[in-house]
Amino acid sequence: MIVLGNPPGVDGDGALIRIGPPLLREEADACPEGRALRARPLLVQQPGRSRRKPVEDFVFKPVDHLLDAVEHEGRTVAEAAANRWHFRNCSSAHAKWAREAAQTFLAARDREQSARVASGYPATSPVQLRWVGGRKLNALDARGADQYERTAWGRQYASGDGTVRELWIPSLEKVKANRSLPEVIAIAHVLASGVPARMPYQKRSEPVAPPQPPPRRVRVLGLGLGDGSTAVLGDWDVEEVQRLFDLHVRGLMAKVTDGRGRLPGSDCVRCEALVGCQDIPRTPGLLGAPGPARPRKRRSVSVSDLRAYRDCPARYHLTRVLKLRDGRAENEAVRRGRAVDAWLNECHGAQPWVPCRDVPLPDTLPGLDEAELPAARAMIRAHRGLCPLDGLPATERVEPQRRIAVYDEQADVVVIADCDVVYTDDGGVVIRETKTAAYRFGERRRLVERFPQLALGVLLLASGVLGGDPRRSRVELEVLRPDGARLEELDPCDGLTLDQSRQVITELAGGWAADETYAAEPAPDFDCSDCEVARWCSVGRSRRAVDISGETR
Repeated sequence: MIVLGNPPGVDGDGALIRIGPPLLREEADACPEGRALRARPLLVQQPGRSRRKPVEDFVFKPVDHLLDAVEHEGRTVAEAAANRWHFRNCSSAHAKWAREAAQTFLAARDREQSARVASGYPATSPVQLRWVGGRKLNALDARGADQYERTAWGRQYASGDGTVRELWIPSLEKVKANRSLPEVIAIAHVLASGVPARMPYQKRSEPVAPPQPPPRRVRVLGLGLGDGSTAVLGDWDVEEVQRLFDLHVRGLMAKVTDGRGRLPGSDCVRCEALVGCQDIPRTPGLLGAPGPARPRKRRSVSVSDLRAYRDCPARYHLTRVLKLRDGRAENEAVRRGRAVDAWLNECHGAQPWVPCRDVPLPDTLPGLDEAELPAARAMIRAHRGLCPLDGLPATERVEPQRRIAVYDEQADVVVIADCDVVYTDDGGVVIRETKTAAYRFGERRRLVERFPQLALGVLLLASGVLGGDPRRSRVELEVLRPDGARLEELDPCDGLTLDQSRQVITELAGGWAADETYAAEPAPDFDCSDCEVARWCSVGRSRRAVDISGETR
């Protein structure tokens, strides 16, 4: 147990430690010190940074507003939806989805409650004040803390006599039944031991009710807002919850609280210590975009985000920020590409590594049926002749699925690049991108235009943020088809390639960096019939209707 001193550029009160379930998730690019800092919510960047959100970026917020109005004010969903305050800073598509989601939630909960009551169990009713677990100390402990809080997000319910408490956790599409056991136990422990409290923004919780008898049983349920599916994630008496908490969660919470070491990645965008952190590479002007005209919340962006924005700003915000989808099945090409990528990643990540030509072809691949397997196997066979591990000395470094995070201070944006493979080769660094296709790509169009992630790779290598000698470094594009493969190379020190790459990224990022509305303005060549969120978008629905009627747009 160690005291986490305030990092450079961070000030505030570190005596409060607050942990919610997301901090317990074991994610590959989690930053230990970043999460230890997030567990101390009263520590903030100094000088302060903007938290302004021109458009709402928490997908469940309007749903919570609607459900609060229904469950705590006695309104119907229609009556609640008539109050535009519930949708402030939300697009019309986000609001339409939220209305549907609230109705789905209420209907699913009614079905579950009716079945429970019919089986002889007590009904539960909404609880407005949040349950907060933890303890307050009389003095600072070895961590420099005098108060510990444990929280859980979701919809709260309790039986009339208080003996049963429930937390319902919504998911966007189907119920998320695979939450980790420590996460579910941590939630259950908050229900078992928490007291009703207010949670003022960036302040300590404030218990507001007199002590109540603890519950005897707690339940954690999941609910899918896309299909109304439900699942019981945990159902225990409080004694069992305490035993499970001591066994699975207590040590994990200590690990998060005392985290040391830094790992640049997705955690950087919300880290209060980013400005003073020396571990994340910095490339001012990487995006070629100026800082925001008005201060706003720091963001992250990937090339996939920028391409989605180019297709349609509203689609970018709905699918890439809010993560909304209409649940449609993926087509064969997407499933095949994912299956091939997964197989290659597993092979490239083996230790010690073995060139793919020495690995037997798979008899099955997840997500593909027997008829779809031959094309995928043909692509893997074609890869064998281009595998980056073939002939690579064992002294080199190979990192499949390498996530690179770079801070563009000029735009105040954390740029994220997920590379298929990053490896060293004779003093240089190589970024390999692999694409699967059912057809041959044209030869005339510039590669960095067709695949902007190659342009970003060129800029990253040219800036030196990945180390190595840029003169020995390169970006590789491997294209796999059922009938063959090809490998293209890009030199980050070639002036024309570098200029083209800068132009591609600047053109992609300029509009995105300045946008504060994310209007539904599809690109002229974008087909709204393929859009996963068109059902909630008025422009998408109208364009679909025109397509169906056969009229010309």
